[in-house]
Amino acid sequence: MFVAKFAGGALLAMAAASALAQVPSMTDTGARPGHIPGVGESLPRSDKAGSILEGNPRVTIANTLPDPGISDNALPVDYLRAARASLLLGHTGRAQQSLEMAETGALNTTVLRGTENVPTNGPLIERIRTALQTLGHGDSAETVRVIDSALAL
Repeated sequence: MFVAKFAGGALLAMAAASALAQVPSMTDTGARPGHIPGVGESLPRSDKAGSILEGNPRVTIANTLPDPGISDNALPVDYLRAARASLLLGHTGRAQQSLEMAETGALNTTVLRGTENVPTNGPLIERIRTALQTLGHGDSAETVRVIDSALAL
């Protein structure tokens, strides 16, 4: 009888430990087990544009987009060219990543003290944002046209 109770208690303790092991910690980052956020590639990956438009109920997690394949020190115009080429090949995810990197590069400017909270709205930045919006709506042809207008600046 003692052995049966002991075995039952041991099984119950193992089941509880297993259940507790499956509960995410309070510091859960959402990264897959063993992955350090910000290091290496993250999942899920996709070559399709997504999570561009605000309030999109279909998107619950942003996919890791493909690298545009150009230097990290490239100019915004280089990223715009890469985005255009990607769109012509039907690679909307690569185009989105290129546009986002073009926007980041265009925003990396010197900011005067006291104007830190003033939005940057130069013509290049506005066109890049418009290109991202049209891409978010799934209009690749219009996105190429907007990129062309940005490249003409």
